[in-house]
Order: sequence, then C-alpha cells, then structure tokens
Amino acid sequence: MRVRPAAVADAQVASAVLVASITELSDADHHSNAGVLGSWLADKTPAALAARIASGGVFVAEVAGQLVGVGEFSLAGLSPGRGKITLNYVAPAARFRGISRAMLLRLEAELAARGCTEGLLTATATATRFYLAAGWRPGGPPRQGRWIFGHPMRKRLG
Repeated sequence: MRVRPAAVADAQVASAVLVASITELSDADHHSNAGVLGSWLADKTPAALAARIASGGVFVAEVAGQLVGVGEFSLAGLSPGRGKITLNYVAPAARFRGISRAMLLRLEAELAARGCTEGLLTATATATRFYLAAGWRPGGPPRQGRWIFGHPMRKRLG
C-alpha cells in the first residue's frame, strides 16, 4: 500500500471512491435518505475534487496501482497549531485492510510537519469507533452538521 499526494489526474477515480464509500458504507449516517445523500455528495464530483487537489492537502491510497482511499487535511480558518482532517474514505471493496488507518497516520504526520500540535475532525457515526481506537477523543458534544450528525474529535499531535 502506498499513500501519496493526489494529482489532478486522480480526481475521477478519487470521486468514485468517495461516492461509493459514502453511499455503501455510511448508511448509519445518511439512512438511505436521497436528499441527505445528495447534499453530502454534492462536492464530491470529479471537478470539485480536482479543484481541491489543486489547492493541496489531498492524498490517495493505492494498492497494486489501484486507488482505494482518499484523505484530506486543511489548515484554513484555524488558529495556529491546529489542523483539521476533512476526508478519510476507503473503497468498499478495500475496507478492513488498514487503508483508512494508513491514511489517518499520513494525514496526522502531514499536520504535525506543518507545526500542528492539535488535530481536529468531525467523525461520522460510522467512523467514530475507528477514530477512538486511533487515539482521538471527543472534542465536544455530537451536533447536527450541514447534512448529517457529526461527532467532533481532537488529538494531540507530535
């Protein structure tokens, strides 16, 4: 497995990974509600993802040359020393093979390399146990987000 910075050429496949992961693996969050799912996927198009990749902070995971995971971090709008993980998704067929964990480790390392001592993220109900097992802790009470219920989390980095 290799986790590397995404290239704009990855946008089409990365978008497909995000759509499949959210649609197939996150039913506990969207409950098969077409409106919620449509809103969640609206910024996961190849064009939107290409723009995000061009801005930096997007990574992809590959296994045997096949793109199977997508992750992203951001420093935008945060106080110094803080960074946020905004994406960490795996292709359904590649689930439970350590891809999300490898992506998380890479994103945490990228944040630490940029001087962040605290990582933030908002976990889905689907992923909350995964993040807790990786040393993340609740960062506040669960709250309604833009389209799903989110679980704020934080972790000391470095």
